Amino acid sequence: MARFEHNTLEAKIQGLSIQVGELFADLYKGSHDGPDSMEALEAYKSLRRLLPTEAFSDRHIGATAAHKATQGAS
Repeated sequence: MARFEHNTLEAKIQGLSIQVGELFADLYKGSHDGPDSMEALEAYKSLRRLLPTEAFSDRHIGATAAHKATQGAS
């Protein structure tokens, strides 16, 4: 996970994906699958796709923290 220490662009993308994941969780709780929450989810997915995958899986780096954000747990 030392990647973010050496790549500030990827660190920024990770940080934004966490924030958008949290936004999705908040919107989803409030509207239960309304259009705003779905827009936030699409933005989250787009950001996640900008990150490279981990060497040992198909998951994008930082996936665990990002997923927790979408569940309302950071």
